[in-house]
Amino acid sequence: MPKRLMTLLGPFIGLIVVVALFGAIEPAFLSTRNMMTVAIQTVIVGLGAIGMTFVIVSGGIDLSIGSVIALSSVVTALCARAGLSPAASVAAGVAAGALCGALNGWLVTRLNIVPFIVTLGMMGIARGVSKWLSGEQTVKPSPEASEALASLATKSATSPGIWITIALAVMMALVLKRTVFGTYTYAVGSNEDTARLCGVPVERTKVWIYTLCGLFGGLGGVMTFARLSVGDPTTAIGRELDVIAAVVIGGASLAGGKGSILGSMVGALLMAALANGCNLTGVPNFVQEILIGG
Repeated sequence: MPKRLMTLLGPFIGLIVVVALFGAIEPAFLSTRNMMTVAIQTVIVGLGAIGMTFVIVSGGIDLSIGSVIALSSVVTALCARAGLSPAASVAAGVAAGALCGALNGWLVTRLNIVPFIVTLGMMGIARGVSKWLSGEQTVKPSPEASEALASLATKSATSPGIWITIALAVMMALVLKRTVFGTYTYAVGSNEDTARLCGVPVERTKVWIYTLCGLFGGLGGVMTFARLSVGDPTTAIGRELDVIAAVVIGGASLAGGKGSILGSMVGALLMAALANGCNLTGVPNFVQEILIGG
């Protein structure tokens, strides 16, 4: 099989193998209810993976997305507790994530610091700010405020969270493949110096890419709040590794210039299915970590 075709089909083959294996071991794995659970569990990593795809395709990395998710969940919860409308609370949470991403992009481009160092620093800053804002404890709004957003994470085929993620994945896949911004993203990741010589606004493109990643991290934080009904500053620890893994499993190259939204979403779904299947069949947590790492 040609290498390019294998790269495209690899994530799908892996997903089919995982689903078939757990379906044979535990028939309940293939039940409609459990498939909805897997879909809901994919949402947060899937949203993060959409933004991370742009970053990795451009040749960068964002280690702060887990902390950004936690910060956004806390901001959303604080706004809901303060009596803001659900729409305003969601907007505040997303804006907090986008602000972190924009700061990452500004530091990478204006101060010429490598993305690994910038986002490693932001990982600590965003986590610390979330603990500061929350008083180092979970933020629980009123039951009415929590219920207004909890519907985003219902485990049913009509769950808004699932359909929002699918719609955004389709839209951003078109942006990456069919727009000038998407072409610039691939160009920067393939060869930044050549892209600059060809007239690509490299610095501006990078700032927008990191802002976009932060925005999707913010959406992940909103979904985390919807799922937990509280803003938790300790949530999503290590989630950045799941998001990056989903993108790489989906066929993206950490060297830049290669990747797709579809592949990243399949990677996120594969990881969620693997974790869910292990839990359903009683596989110990340490074995799960080994399998996911493998």
